[in-house]
Amino acid sequence: MLLPNIRAELAKALRRPANWLLLAIAVTLTLTFAYLIPYAGYAGGTEGPPNSDLGLKSMLPGEFVGNAIGGMPVFVGALAVILGVLVLGTEYSAQTWKTVLSQGPSRGTVFAGKLAAIAVATMVLTLVLVAVSAAASALVAAVEGQPFDWPPLADVAGGIGAGWLVTAMWASFGALLAVVFRGIALPVGLGLVWLLAVQNLLASIAAPLVGWIADLQLGLPGPNAGSLVAALGARADTPGVADAVGGGQAALVVTAYLVAFAVSGGWLLSRSDIT
Repeated sequence: MLLPNIRAELAKALRRPANWLLLAIAVTLTLTFAYLIPYAGYAGGTEGPPNSDLGLKSMLPGEFVGNAIGGMPVFVGALAVILGVLVLGTEYSAQTWKTVLSQGPSRGTVFAGKLAAIAVATMVLTLVLVAVSAAASALVAAVEGQPFDWPPLADVAGGIGAGWLVTAMWASFGALLAVVFRGIALPVGLGLVWLLAVQNLLASIAAPLVGWIADLQLGLPGPNAGSLVAALGARADTPGVADAVGGGQAALVVTAYLVAFAVSGGWLLSRSDIT
């Protein structure tokens, strides 16, 4: 029953216009802040503050992996949260849980199919951003007459893996919120407040003033996601990107949150009254 359920969830995802809109927004944000604005500054003779990573070098092929995954801890991560909410929350808002479950699959099977759809969708998102970033960096190099010095394949594969891990974690967080709050609007709102506001306030205001908060945030998903992409070349001046912890620890913590969000969502769904 699992494979037919996965196919059904993937078909739903392909037919959902909001998913394509989220992908388009992710591509637009990545191109705008990793290439268009820095190139406009470079062409106008401005390459950012003295300690900034902006400049021609940041837009060349050697840096395309970091540019592709740099937005995933915050901005693209926010879009992944919305994606996860839509995968689960649509069943609540459309009141289709009873119809889905009456066709035979168990709640666990349905939830596993939805998680598989999230995994595929976030991998597609990651691959598209990597491909778009590579194309943009190649265009900059061609226009500026710079060499096409691509990073090793191992670095590209590592960037893809890290990008998928971060976006899948945030999407699973969104799915968990959808199960907890049984809808779309409130889970999306709370997820975005946490990702765009609370964790940034903790890092910029609370952590410098209170020691135990500084220690606590090193175990939160946002700082670890930022540290993971930083270890793989994302620019340090990107919001949410900072080497707060080592890359190895960051990968383990992000993986742990991904598993915890997924398991918690499945457990809550199996015990909630949705029919």
